[in-house]
Amino acid sequence: MSDIKKSLDYFAVNLKKYWKGLLLVVVLTIISTWFQVKAPTYMGNAITELSKYLTKYLNPATRSQASLNYFYNALWALLLFNVMNVVTMLISSLWTSRINALSTNQMRIGLFSKLQKMTVRYFDRHQDGKILSLFTSDLDNIFNAMNQAIFELISQAALYVGTIWIMFSLNVKMALATVASTPLVIIVALFIVRKARHNIDLQQEEIGKLNGYINEQINGEKIIITNGLQQQSLTGFKEKNEKVRKATFKGQLYSGLLFPLMQGLSLLNLAIVIAFGSWMVVNDNIEKAVGLGLIVMFVQYSQQYFQPITQITSMFSMLQLALTGAKRLADVHAQPEEKINSAGRKLTEIKKGVELKNIHFGYDENKEILHGLNIQVEKGKMIALVGPTGSGKTTVMNLLNRFYDIADGEILFDGNDINELNLKSLRKNVGIVLQDSVLFTGTIIENIKFGKPEATYEEMVSAAKQAHIHEFIVSLPEGYETKISDADSLFSTGQKQLISIARTILTNPPFLILDEATSNVDMVTEEKIQKAMDNVIAGRTSFVIAHRLKTIIKADDIIVLKDGNIIEEGNHQQLLKEKGFYYELYTNQMVFE
Repeated sequence: MSDIKKSLDYFAVNLKKYWKGLLLVVVLTIISTWFQVKAPTYMGNAITELSKYLTKYLNPATRSQASLNYFYNALWALLLFNVMNVVTMLISSLWTSRINALSTNQMRIGLFSKLQKMTVRYFDRHQDGKILSLFTSDLDNIFNAMNQAIFELISQAALYVGTIWIMFSLNVKMALATVASTPLVIIVALFIVRKARHNIDLQQEEIGKLNGYINEQINGEKIIITNGLQQQSLTGFKEKNEKVRKATFKGQLYSGLLFPLMQGLSLLNLAIVIAFGSWMVVNDNIEKAVGLGLIVMFVQYSQQYFQPITQITSMFSMLQLALTGAKRLADVHAQPEEKINSAGRKLTEIKKGVELKNIHFGYDENKEILHGLNIQVEKGKMIALVGPTGSGKTTVMNLLNRFYDIADGEILFDGNDINELNLKSLRKNVGIVLQDSVLFTGTIIENIKFGKPEATYEEMVSAAKQAHIHEFIVSLPEGYETKISDADSLFSTGQKQLISIARTILTNPPFLILDEATSNVDMVTEEKIQKAMDNVIAGRTSFVIAHRLKTIIKADDIIVLKDGNIIEEGNHQQLLKEKGFYYELYTNQMVFE
């Protein structure tokens, strides 16, 4: 599918809901165009009738026959047609604005809805800034084009067709003279359009990369300042911004050439029309009064004939940005969605346990990370995964919650294959506390109740107490009604983690995943988090990833991973007695702590 077809299909999908309004706009546009293309004939008639009147009036023999009635009739018709043209254009513009607002709003909702259905893989492979640019740069370009350009195409296309039709109906020779320069116009326009389209597409691609870089640098600003890397960050920005500048300059240069070139060709065409019309009046024995009116008409039609070409070419940059934006949005909508398997079995509880059988997986098809893993955890037991960075610990967690689908093997919940389970019920029964806690804009109440908004106030407070964050919350001036936003740093990393744990406790999942929940905090906060973790783990089937091994001493089973393979397994005491890899990790940590 070509990029242009993909863009047009995207517009078709989002505009078909408003076909009645679009039909009204088209009808009003055709009517408006009729008034516009017909008006010059009355101007020509007025000039013709005025010439006839002056000819008779200046001749004493025919002065009594001179009358301005036809002249006035032509002027009234000209005025009426111009007024009706303005009225129909105004109504069409109002409907266009309404359709534009509704359709772009639908596009925005559709894009956000699509992102909510995407797999984790998509977000892992696309920078936040690039995703954000879809809502800002691309949707803004579409809105601007629809508001100022796309519906203008309907009007200009109708004007173009109407002008050609009425010119040929009035005088074929003059019409041919008017359209004689069209091949030259088309050749020039196509050459410049191809150059402009390439550079405008490149411009949007570079803007997406720049937005991604800005987002990345802003998120890591503390690290940049700490390490004194502001100049390096600025240098990287300048390099990417320079690529945007070059692409933007070339895109705007080529698209900017179109308008003055079309204006120049329009003036050339006007000269041809006047010269040919004058020659035809002299050599074809046309009555001078009629010939003068005919020339005036075709002067108007010459400008109207080039007006659509000039207008469309002047809007090319805007139209191309909209087409590029629509293509990028269409690409997002074409991405695979998570397989919800709504007809699958609903997981309501875990009666037996969870098992991973001969799991093979790699984020890249050509690079396997897990090599035939076998892990079994019985109901109510705690399994800990330890190992060096890149050993596959977090990958196991991603598979247990079906963020990614396995390449080979089975993941079984009470003997049921994870792929045959209803995804919503699976996620509802699998709670996760991540290494980097996430709080949303709103109150503390809204954050703790995020996963269970129907929970009572008492249930929410109880969860906060179990997470050992209640005392801190009530010490705040507004207590649980305290507002949270990205703009403030009211909570420490540990306190954010405790609120995340309270959120998980409230949802009360039967299966729990703790992904290095204590890795980013100090010793005192770690102790609080550990107590909170003990509360949330109690009685639940759980997987725990930990770098600080003293937090998993009580685990029922500890699995040591290295390079995607299980190299050791057993409880804490058993692994220490073996004096293998786990023993080295533990003793080294104890020495430094």
